[in-house]
Amino acid sequence: METLTQSQAWQPLGITTGLEPYAGDFNVQDAVHLLRRTLFGVKKDEVDLAVVTGLSATLDRLLEEHPLPLPVNDYNRDDLKDPNVPFGQTWVDDHTDNGDLTSARIVSLKAWWIDQMMNQQPSLQQKMMLFWHNHFATQTWGVFWANQAYRHFKLLHEQAFGNFKVLTRAITTDPQMLLYLNGAFNNKESPDENYGRELQELFCIGKGPNSNYSEEDVKMAAKVLTGWTIQWEGTYPSYFNYWLHDQSDKEFSSFYGGKVIRGKYGPDGAKETDELMDMIFDNPETALFICRKIYRFFVYPYISEETEQNIIVPLASILRDNNYEIVPVLRTLLNSAHFFDLELRGAMIKSPVDFFIGFWRSMLVSIPENASVKNNLEIRTSSLWQISNLGQQLMDPPNVAGWPAYYQYPQYDKSWITTDSVPRRALTTDSFIYWGFWSETLLTNVDLLAFIDQLDNPDQLNPMLDEILDLLLAVPVSELQRNQMKSILLSGQANEGYWNQAWFAYKLTPYDEMARMTVENRVKPFFQYLFQLSEYHLQ
Repeated sequence: METLTQSQAWQPLGITTGLEPYAGDFNVQDAVHLLRRTLFGVKKDEVDLAVVTGLSATLDRLLEEHPLPLPVNDYNRDDLKDPNVPFGQTWVDDHTDNGDLTSARIVSLKAWWIDQMMNQQPSLQQKMMLFWHNHFATQTWGVFWANQAYRHFKLLHEQAFGNFKVLTRAITTDPQMLLYLNGAFNNKESPDENYGRELQELFCIGKGPNSNYSEEDVKMAAKVLTGWTIQWEGTYPSYFNYWLHDQSDKEFSSFYGGKVIRGKYGPDGAKETDELMDMIFDNPETALFICRKIYRFFVYPYISEETEQNIIVPLASILRDNNYEIVPVLRTLLNSAHFFDLELRGAMIKSPVDFFIGFWRSMLVSIPENASVKNNLEIRTSSLWQISNLGQQLMDPPNVAGWPAYYQYPQYDKSWITTDSVPRRALTTDSFIYWGFWSETLLTNVDLLAFIDQLDNPDQLNPMLDEILDLLLAVPVSELQRNQMKSILLSGQANEGYWNQAWFAYKLTPYDEMARMTVENRVKPFFQYLFQLSEYHLQ
């Protein structure tokens, strides 16, 4: 038998599909696959709407933009009062310099993003915001400036479906990035190469086999960017200080065609940054690199030679032909036969964000009706810490490269699963099922019976089970696993009508505690079993 190389061993077998439009009938399984990859979790009403309206209309909704509400002061407490911003009002334009207040605002901002994800519209915008956050990674605690962090994430949200070149140019002089990668201190007397290096290595060109930029290119890019800094008063915007700019000519390597960016004097020195962007984006490696990252994020981590030629190269052509607009690439990829290939379904491990927020959304978990604004912050903050404990600290990836699961060969998404994270995942779902989700002062429960009641056939065992498995699992279970689930729901009885009778009794007398407990006592261990299957952690 032929021995597979390490890279071949990671590849799914038998994939011959390309970017031609998907010709299937777009059934429930297709809709769930699309929504699972593009949203955080899948809700039944979203699946129903997708199937009824079809693939094209579903993609239209996924590519719709939605407004982003302002974060507000929800953090006032007995030992911390915001001196300038009343409770319930936004703090984004108040630059009070106070460590405790900044800490409270950062936590509030992170909880605010959790809230946007949990209450997202059926749009790809929130997931694209996470994609760009991982791509242009910064650390909010490291910069420690809540106002600039908000503006940074607002930029990612506004440009989620925008132009990659425009976004890269904006990020280059964004105060959050200027502080994180030392660009604010890059000047002609001591050029700082940090951003000039990452602009090429991590943001635009990458480390592919044909990414042959040189150390001299890094140094030249750093000189081009000298002078960009922050105005340390007012609203603290970035600006170009031409007194700090290196006015010499910058000559780049043959990788960039020997491009020379002529040094400019005075305010015109800022124009060199635009020339640098033009040079980098004229290089074909830029389009290839970002298309590989999009593919790894939404489709599959491992890119074979066939995938490179049949998927990445034509996607990069689409991107360049559309002047680096992202939407044509997204629509082409998500509408393709390749995206819907059966070999690629359930082929990725859920990130902690997908696992936790996906559970919250799919299982229809909601904030208790009696929750106050303070309770809401507590619940979102507890969710934030829970996701962090599972291995993904939102707004604070481990370094400028982002989370290893999105780039680190050969582990990729397998790095989400560790001897520590697996039991934590099990404990998370067990807690929801049996005890609820604790925040500081409030308990949030998942209503398993309400989840089942929304299904089309909650009173018929096999159709109900089919619906649940389609909605919550990305791959089919074995007959042995399915029989085990049925046994749990039937309390070991052979007669499948036993479930129907118990459900009818509960629905006829919903306030009868005994009737409710008869159903709950079967449903809870059933879901516990399902959520601990390895299949549940795939998407």
